[in-house]
Amino acid sequence: MLPNNTCLLTFLLLLLLTTIHLTAPTSVSVGVGVGVGVGVGVAIGNGNGGGDNTPPSEPPSSKLETAYKALQAWKSAITDDPLKLLDTWVGPNVCSYKGVFCSPPQDDEISSLSTSTATATVVVAGIDLNHANLQGTLVKELSLLIDMSLLHLNTNRFTGTVPDTFKDLVSLEELDLSNNQLSGPFPIVTLYMPSLLYLDLRFNSFSGQLPDVLFNRKLDAIFLNNNNFQGEIPESMGNSPASVINLANNKLSGNIPSSFGIMGNKLKEVLLLNNQLTGCIPEGVGLFDELEVFDVSFNSLMGHVPDTISCLQDIEVLNLGHNKLSGDLSDVVCSLTSLVNLTVAYNFFSGFSQQCSRLFNIGFDFSGNCIPGRDMQRPQPECSVIPGGTLNCFRIPTPRPLVCASLPEIIFSNNMQSSSHHTSSSSSSNP
Repeated sequence: MLPNNTCLLTFLLLLLLTTIHLTAPTSVSVGVGVGVGVGVGVAIGNGNGGGDNTPPSEPPSSKLETAYKALQAWKSAITDDPLKLLDTWVGPNVCSYKGVFCSPPQDDEISSLSTSTATATVVVAGIDLNHANLQGTLVKELSLLIDMSLLHLNTNRFTGTVPDTFKDLVSLEELDLSNNQLSGPFPIVTLYMPSLLYLDLRFNSFSGQLPDVLFNRKLDAIFLNNNNFQGEIPESMGNSPASVINLANNKLSGNIPSSFGIMGNKLKEVLLLNNQLTGCIPEGVGLFDELEVFDVSFNSLMGHVPDTISCLQDIEVLNLGHNKLSGDLSDVVCSLTSLVNLTVAYNFFSGFSQQCSRLFNIGFDFSGNCIPGRDMQRPQPECSVIPGGTLNCFRIPTPRPLVCASLPEIIFSNNMQSSSHHTSSSSSSNP
């Protein structure tokens, strides 16, 4: 039997333990020794010790703390802020920063949180600093914002290039870096953002060749116009699921890829104007039955306009101007019912059908050609030699009227003939 003073001490100890348990999530260890004397030791921890080795869960605010570090690192790399937008970028409450938008997380993390915690948890979901006129660079720390779905930075003065760490922006769907002063080769890292759908790099100083993988991604919009890209358009262009492709105002050369005809019919706008493209307009252009804008002006395209263009029943803007196209502009082009603007100016067309006359009132520009009896045509000496007169565009006869539903089969057959012709020509030239 324990002495009376020991019983009293044990009673007080149990009372203490009960009080501690009710007032805080503590860890308590008790040691009682009975011998010549009685020793009692009580150790109180913060809940992470004792027999429970489970690590504490990440605090709900940890992502905002990471965002704070990332945004402050970026702020330090911005050298001019004429509109004083970043004056609001003070303190840990990043959701109050100008141009920074927060929302609840979209991933499964939220399901592991209690209802009250989940309601209070937000992450940086987007940054929109369009037209802020900021000067500086993009920093690698921005890749820590892994929940961000949009980054809009158009019309600023950012220089340098896109950090390789941006591949970690796994949630980013829209990247708009247009109208800045970015340079270097095509930022290949943008093609390894798994969720990216909208890529806008126009009006910068990027240069070099376009990567083949560009058109193998699930991008819906590709805006690369007004840069200094060179070389040929990758043959993989035919793999793109995009609805808009704008490669205008670069220094691209070579032919429009033959694979252009096998792209999905989702394509609505193609702008290849003001490059250095040569060769023919592919017959496959007629496969895009939802195409609304096709602009290949200010290049050096030659040959006849393919009859398959008559299948573009939704086309509104067709600009073939300032090339070296020739032949007659047939009624299959001028009979397109949705046309709002047709431009064939400054080519070498020698005539057009009566059907084209009805387009005079909607912006039909045929000046600078070789059409007899018409005003504002080229001088006769310029029309005596037609550029690309010997160019073989591998056109094959198409039924009249052209049955657009059969167009894929016709074009496939044409491409096979072209490939066979090329192979036989190569074989005959070998010893």
